[in-house]
Amino acid sequence: MDFSELEAIEGLRWSWHSWPVSKAEVSSLVVPLSILCTPLTPFTELPILPYEPLNCSNCAAVLNPYSRVDYASKIWICAFCPRKNPFPKSYAHINENSIPAELFPTYSTVEYHSSPGPGLESGPRRSASGPLGLRSNSSSFSSVSGYSGSGLGLDWAAFGVGIGPAFVFVVDACTSEEELGVLKKELIRTVAQLPENALVGLLVFDAMVKVYDLGFTECLRVVLFHGEREVSSEQVKQLLGLHPTKQTLGKSSALQNQGFLLPVSECEFNIITAIEDIHYSPSVNPGHRPLRCTGVAISVAVGLLEGCSVNTGSRVMVFTSGPATVGPGMIVNSDLDNSIRTHRDLNNGHTSYYKKSSEFYRQISQRISESSIVLDLFACSLDQVGAAELKHPVESSGGFMMLGESFESEQFKKCLSHMFECDKDGNLKMFFDATIEVVTAHDLKVCGALGPCFSLHKKNDFVSDKAIGEGGTHVWKLCTVSTKTCIAFFFEAGKDPKTHDSSAFFIQFITRYRDSNMGLRKRVTTVARRWVGKNSPEILSGFDQEAAAAVMAKLSIHKMEKSLADDVIRWLDKSLISFASKFGDYVQEDPSTFRLKTNFSLYPQFMYYLRRSQFMDVFNSSPDETAYFRLMLNREGVVNSLIMVQPTLFQYSFDGPPIPVVLDVRSISPDVILLFDSFFYVVIHYGSKIAQWRKLGYDRDPSYGSFKNLLEASELDAEQLVSERVPVPKFVKCDQHSSQARFLLAKLNPSVTQNSTYAEGSEIIFTDDVSLQDFIEHLQTLAVQG
Repeated sequence: MDFSELEAIEGLRWSWHSWPVSKAEVSSLVVPLSILCTPLTPFTELPILPYEPLNCSNCAAVLNPYSRVDYASKIWICAFCPRKNPFPKSYAHINENSIPAELFPTYSTVEYHSSPGPGLESGPRRSASGPLGLRSNSSSFSSVSGYSGSGLGLDWAAFGVGIGPAFVFVVDACTSEEELGVLKKELIRTVAQLPENALVGLLVFDAMVKVYDLGFTECLRVVLFHGEREVSSEQVKQLLGLHPTKQTLGKSSALQNQGFLLPVSECEFNIITAIEDIHYSPSVNPGHRPLRCTGVAISVAVGLLEGCSVNTGSRVMVFTSGPATVGPGMIVNSDLDNSIRTHRDLNNGHTSYYKKSSEFYRQISQRISESSIVLDLFACSLDQVGAAELKHPVESSGGFMMLGESFESEQFKKCLSHMFECDKDGNLKMFFDATIEVVTAHDLKVCGALGPCFSLHKKNDFVSDKAIGEGGTHVWKLCTVSTKTCIAFFFEAGKDPKTHDSSAFFIQFITRYRDSNMGLRKRVTTVARRWVGKNSPEILSGFDQEAAAAVMAKLSIHKMEKSLADDVIRWLDKSLISFASKFGDYVQEDPSTFRLKTNFSLYPQFMYYLRRSQFMDVFNSSPDETAYFRLMLNREGVVNSLIMVQPTLFQYSFDGPPIPVVLDVRSISPDVILLFDSFFYVVIHYGSKIAQWRKLGYDRDPSYGSFKNLLEASELDAEQLVSERVPVPKFVKCDQHSSQARFLLAKLNPSVTQNSTYAEGSEIIFTDDVSLQDFIEHLQTLAVQG
């Protein structure tokens, strides 16, 4: 079974494709029953239906190809429960020869686009060449308040355009003049690309927070907030003058007299002027760090969006170049004699600010979840900035995190440009205010989810008491979602006496979201699998070792949030031993007889590299870097997750085209080029002979054209990897035995070490880590024990 082809059809990867009916048998599988769901998978054929879906009156499941239909009586029977539901009058024309798209057996996924109300067309884009989609004026999927329902009741239609997404730029004024100049140019370019109906706001912070009044035209007018004082949402509304206005039934409210968040069409000149006015203004004493109140700035930005009742799609985009040193959210004080916390400090509890700041940002997480706000962090600094503390609101809101060294780098420019890419119709490729609902049959329960989502704590009879990750619900909130966002869902068998072996069970994923024009969309994916009996061969044939490895990696980093690394590695080892003992073929007490089936054979190897990865072994990584690595793993799909765990390695030589080689130190050779991809790093490693020939300029000699082609081939492939990936990976070129070669050597299997017998001149790794071969041999010894 080709699981990747199945993923292209369903948008799902299953750890097991056949599920046992017994809870005891499920427990013995070791790898949990799980589905990696990419809700907005791009499909080659996706039916777009311009009407609302039909829901079962009992379980709320949407009409799907597995529903039974009585065309004569115009009734459909739900596949998830036996409820009979009548078709509405709009389906009166259907028969055996004319069925709606949602009943086509080849369409496991369909998407519904709601029609907007009259007069609610979206505002024009300055760069768009064709008509735009329409928008709905309804409220957030998970909130009772909307743009016009409560809060300020702002009459955005008075601006002459329909509302679009909101963007609040939060800029660190402690950034150096050179860096700040580049950042301002990128922000101005970004504003110029925004649609006219997009709302924009600007905050600048150092020891104080400045909120720019973009509606004041006489001069630059700002409202100041003290950087050391925590401000609540209500205080922000009061100080900015964002007071609720009464509405008269049947009449739209008057335009609120505020200028802090305005459509681009109304304030483009003012915001560009304000951005240009930002200048380097830190309060720095000798021997001290600049005073930054990052936490207060974020809190005020969120309060601004809350005060304007923008709760159907908005982003707070933070651009900073150093750690927060004052106010809530600070990670270190300004005195340079005090170093920023390390992993050792966190483990030993020697951190003065970590717990308090993390709790502060968790409160921010709750606020942004209720208002569908996305928090993005662009940190360009040689030092830590507090990404570890900020991880929770950024990750749970689905926000973007970039840790770079300079705003002048191509990495930053490409990442910011990618965020504001447009489709062929000129619309932003952004989706907001999403929810994912999971509908299961009576014999199946959902345990929870891992990924960039919040639990909405909506329980029903099909929600398990056993919570994994964000549990206790069958509906999750996503402040934003992309075509690559992946969420792992976990299930358990709720054994029902009526369930029979080989009977089918169904799972439905209902994703509701808004496009960049605030139009409502609902994507429904319905899939079926079979229950199987104990020790059924279908269990073995339906195991997807790649999906299983990705699931275990996500589970591991989830456990790392509350447990020590040694405890999590111990749990991984015990799970792997149980797995090998359960599914291996062997004679008891004889390790030499141990074998694993083909679709199980790579799983132990994945676990070996996971144990050695930067997710588990935090040595030589800062808390900020570790937070960034784990955030990315938690949201990526199977392919990218596996690249992070077990990087790819390709060899370029004169013998033929590039070939994949094992991730082993023995793959290094003087006369080959290696291309290494670990998702976060892309490395071109030149063998010693190749490096020598390059330094002698042979690639510039026409008689050595093959050598020039060899160098160009590796560079072209590396540049393609870098250009297609966001966040942009660090690109490293290094020669064998050079200091930069450590990026490659640290990830290779140390099959040859200082303790091995090796030939003179061969590459070795100085380490005490066990090799993959020793690890597998030890695993076999433990697995065959009684």
